[in-house]
Parts: sequence; C-alpha cells; structure tokens
Amino acid sequence: MTSQQTTQTMKPATAAKKLGVYLEATPAEFQEGVVSRTELSALQADPPEWLQELRRNGPHPRPVVAAKLGVSIAGLARGGVADALTTEQIDALKQDLPEWLQKERATQAEVRKEALRIKEKNASRDDRSR
Repeated sequence: MTSQQTTQTMKPATAAKKLGVYLEATPAEFQEGVVSRTELSALQADPPEWLQELRRNGPHPRPVVAAKLGVSIAGLARGGVADALTTEQIDALKQDLPEWLQKERATQAEVRKEALRIKEKNASRDDRSR
C-alpha cells in the first residue's frame, strides 16, 4: 500500500516572514493564495523581481528594520516606530541618529556583551566539569 503525500502549505503571512518581506507590500496573488514548501524554496533560490525589489527597497517588516538599525524590536517600539519602513527611511534614521536610536543601540550592545559573558562563563564551567 502506498501512502499519498500531501503538499505542505503555509499561509502567506508565514511565507512572507520566512522570506523577510512585509506581507502588505507583496503582490495580491501572493497575499491571497497559499504557498507550498516547494514554492517557498523556489522563491528563496531564484527570487522574482518583485521579491528582489522588496528586499532591496522595502517596505521592510519590523524584524528587518530592527536588524538594519542594530536595535531590538522592543527598542523600535520604545522609539515610536510601529510601521514598516523603507530602506530610504531606515537610511535617514541612521543619518539623523535620533537620541532614542543612540540609546537603543547602546542598550543592544550591552545585551550582546552580557550574553557573550554568560556564554563564556557557561563554557568555562562546562570545561571545568569535564
């Protein structure tokens, strides 16, 4: 007896998240359909022009905006950034360097430093226990 394999699909929001793009900026046919894993792989391997354009110029979803600015998503919210931003808007923020962005970057640097310290402490503790 052979089993019939069903194609795994995902909602457009999930696919957009995996592609790192803002769902509302994608074409209507992408937003209204479902995306199979095969289609997602094809989009990642050979992105169409609309996907390349979105990745290049945006609008970008908050996780991408946060990464480009070097802050956390919560830091974006504290800075009053709730919407998707274009690459041009992100570059303008980097250029202007408002006080909230400077503060959030410093906070993020401290968080990374603390995470590294804890990782090194745990690694040395693991080495000693062996």
